Amino acid sequence: MHDLELEQLDVKTAFLHGELEEDIYMQQPEGFTISEKEDYVCLLKKSIYAAKDKGEIRKVKVQLSEEFEMKDLGPAKKILAMEILRDRKVSKLYLSKKGYIEKVLCRFNMQSAKPVSTPLTAHFRLSSALSPQSDDEIEYMSHVPHSSVVGSLMYTMVCSRPDLSYAVSAVSKYMANPGEEHWKAFQWILIYLRGTTDVCLQFEKIEDGVIGYVDADSARDLDRRRSLTGYVFRIGGCTISWKATLQTTVALSTTEVEYMAITEACKEAIWLKGLFSELNEDHQISTVFCDSQSTIFLTKDQMFHERTKHIDVQYHFVRDIIARGDIVVSKISTHENPADMMTKSLPITKFEHCLNLVVVEALKKEMDVLKGELVLCNAIVGNDMLTVIPRHKIEVPKSKEFQGCQVYKGRRQQFLGNGTILLNYWHR
Repeated sequence: MHDLELEQLDVKTAFLHGELEEDIYMQQPEGFTISEKEDYVCLLKKSIYAAKDKGEIRKVKVQLSEEFEMKDLGPAKKILAMEILRDRKVSKLYLSKKGYIEKVLCRFNMQSAKPVSTPLTAHFRLSSALSPQSDDEIEYMSHVPHSSVVGSLMYTMVCSRPDLSYAVSAVSKYMANPGEEHWKAFQWILIYLRGTTDVCLQFEKIEDGVIGYVDADSARDLDRRRSLTGYVFRIGGCTISWKATLQTTVALSTTEVEYMAITEACKEAIWLKGLFSELNEDHQISTVFCDSQSTIFLTKDQMFHERTKHIDVQYHFVRDIIARGDIVVSKISTHENPADMMTKSLPITKFEHCLNLVVVEALKKEMDVLKGELVLCNAIVGNDMLTVIPRHKIEVPKSKEFQGCQVYKGRRQQFLGNGTILLNYWHR
């Protein structure tokens, strides 16, 4: 949002060195209970990782470099297995999990699979009825690494891939007892990742408030006929929060389904407003877009209605926050609602349109100008293909010499050509 500098520091056991400013007591740790004093509690003298105030202990960070060993990692390049890429010319930042995804694909032998265009298609109608029934099916599925696959997919989705939200939500329900058809759905998502390793989140310097999009799909769950809620939030054109989850109760109408979905989205909007308030960002009013006009009327109508009197009180709090003006709920066309991809399988064209709406794009499309492609050939030393050597001199190739040359992509460095030619090259 502000194109600020982002640095990384690695402090060894930083929390353990912080002094406590108040008395904190804790139960005796398991395995270290003092005989005949089991009802005693312990007084903490130093911080431990379980201490509730560990965030406050981070105040000592400024003094750590003087008091303790600390490694300066320089500009942030990776966090939680997410690669951080920046284009300072246009003030853009990218979060990519390409490296992590490639490792996952190799782990489950999917690195050579033929890619598909969507995370999950409509022909997958998953239910508990597809779980193993016979001993042979149970034996077969016991050797399938379904738990590891779902865990990897969940982590990928939570970090930087909102496009996986619906698919991961749909398959994770059957993680405890999946059948062969469930396993095929797990594999389908991996195959989709095979063709979208470059997809990433894009952040740029745009001044805008918190904007949310919410959608719901009635009776999506084939087992209990519960409905699915999906929302996605953006700020300054940047996607920052997303979720696809089953509703806890069975709704009796599509209006009720959308009403409960709006309530969940507004709860997230309130939390995001509080977060940005802590960061001294002035975003007073949040807007949540919904494609159901009848539901929007219901959020603003305080009158008693026979058809909606059974809706749980917990969902009616949304009326109060809307009446106070804290959040504005507005109508949006279904075709322009990116949350649509959070609740159902979509055709390729509509799915790609939703990705564009939340600025989730392939890294290679956005980074072509930043990376570029430089054909390197005819190295002065040995006249061989240029290997990855910084500041190595080359001859400027003639047109006929471009055939058979090799292209290098990767992290940018400077390559100094012969004479006054200064070229950019990339090494892995």
